[in-house]
Amino acid sequence: MSEYIAPLRDMKFVIKELAGLKSVAALPGCEDVSADLVDQILEENGRFCSEVLSPLNQSGDVEGSTFSKGEVRTPKGFKEAYRKFVEGGWNALQFPAEYGGQGLPKLVATPVMEMWKSANMSFSLCPLLTTGAIEALLLRGSDEQKRAFLPKMVEGQWTGTMNLTESQAGTDLALLKCRAVPATSPELGPHYRISGQKIFITYGEHDMAENIVHLVLARTPGAPEGVKGISLFIVPKFIVNRDGSLGARNDVQCSSIEHKLGIHASPTAVMLFGEKDGAVGYLVGEENRGLEYMFIMMNAARFAVGLEGVAISERAYQKALEYAKERIQSRDLAGSEASVPIIRHPDVRRMLMSMKAHTEAMRALAYVTAASLDIAHRHPDREERARHKAFVDFMIPVVKGWSTETGIEMTSIGIQVHGGMGFIEETGAAQHLRDARIATIYEGTTGIQANDLVGRKLAREGGATAKAVIEMIRAVEAQLKNAGGEDLAAIRNALSAGATAVAECTDWIVRTYGSDIKAVHAGAVPFLKLVGVVCGGWQMARAALVAQKKLGEAGGDASFYQAKIGTARFYADHVLSQAGGLRDTVLHGARGVMALAEEQF
Repeated sequence: MSEYIAPLRDMKFVIKELAGLKSVAALPGCEDVSADLVDQILEENGRFCSEVLSPLNQSGDVEGSTFSKGEVRTPKGFKEAYRKFVEGGWNALQFPAEYGGQGLPKLVATPVMEMWKSANMSFSLCPLLTTGAIEALLLRGSDEQKRAFLPKMVEGQWTGTMNLTESQAGTDLALLKCRAVPATSPELGPHYRISGQKIFITYGEHDMAENIVHLVLARTPGAPEGVKGISLFIVPKFIVNRDGSLGARNDVQCSSIEHKLGIHASPTAVMLFGEKDGAVGYLVGEENRGLEYMFIMMNAARFAVGLEGVAISERAYQKALEYAKERIQSRDLAGSEASVPIIRHPDVRRMLMSMKAHTEAMRALAYVTAASLDIAHRHPDREERARHKAFVDFMIPVVKGWSTETGIEMTSIGIQVHGGMGFIEETGAAQHLRDARIATIYEGTTGIQANDLVGRKLAREGGATAKAVIEMIRAVEAQLKNAGGEDLAAIRNALSAGATAVAECTDWIVRTYGSDIKAVHAGAVPFLKLVGVVCGGWQMARAALVAQKKLGEAGGDASFYQAKIGTARFYADHVLSQAGGLRDTVLHGARGVMALAEEQF
């Protein structure tokens, strides 16, 4: 079983050349960030992931987390790995120093998180949820709540969860029934008593941390119907005393964990609140604004889940590449005396190039989005912050939806490279596909991401941000025109056609949304894929331009830069070439989608 090796060379290239590390390092609060510091962080995290997390990936999948009498036990080695994770300060990387964090920008945290996910996706889900909970409390928690919960959560001694889903209320949170009744006592002060059931709670119960801080959506008495009557509450597994120590066990328990297709080591819990006297909960912010607050956590989680698509594709690619170099099968088509490694066969090359090109495109788009997140939060100019926030809001459903859908495709190709051995669990290739399959579902399915993209992020603003993105793509197109060379000319032609396809769809969606909303949403997922494919091609084109410039300079890694141009050319020929078909589906496909009456299915 091969272990994960972090693709540090590509990560550093994207951070410095495409995402703009220098610009991020110039932002207020990022003055201590340097290229050398980033290199040290990535290299150390790469070692941790290769030596600690990756060896537990397959064994954790086989053993899985187990449930008995309300308690959950994670697989062998997970508790020890999490202890090393906390001791290494990895959980605290991107959070404010006042709560024990290191205050590093999102651009630095993003490749670090990608490595966790590649090395061990099940393990990485625990800090993913904790990160989202921290971000929600940072923005909406009271000073007292921040003092009580954030230092331990930032350190990693306590973990966090997000409790939205109920059996009758999946995506439709208007159907939520969990209740919160105001109460008070001398020991606890003002609080609420929470009662109800939540399902699909990732790491809702486990044995790796001393406390679990649940963020729970519930309704207070007399709250308005629907989503306008939802509030957000902190419900800790153990009550936190005034001095910060842990007190009594709260009235919250795990009743079971799910048996899943993949991510077996990550416990997905059914949580019961208030089976006795009601679980003690503390209101976050104001009543009836819970869904608004939870979306802070949701957006952080959506970006992180998008990284899972990148990460699992990288892991599958590494495994497929190793196998293709070692597996001897059939003679070279051009002639050979004996059988050769399968990497010499054109169709295997095509599959490996597809995995490599897609992974690099997704990584670049995610890191560029991370840099814009930093600028949106830290830049001193309000207009610049607003411009980057609009870009981030537009890109998050694309990073989440396109990357996770592509992750399924790439892990499936990884199995295909292995042939029959890929279908055998012992090789490990199948686990990547099983693990990848959930990422398109949680934190909002691909359809939900696409509806968000065409509705909230495009039609509502008249396509302004989409058009700004198209302008940036056209600027790169112009650079390619002046660059010269056959490869860059081919990349330019494909990128130009892709940008035109996005522009035509954008205009049609803005024009049609008010008169035929179902027609627009019938093509929402194809449009999301189109935007992902073209924006990924935009980043690959930028990479090719940088690589050509580097090749013209003295020194440097010529092989790496030549590969960048070759991979971008493959992406142009094999991926960007899909743009025209996706455009046609968006513009003309609604009639077929809605053609049958319900009884005709």
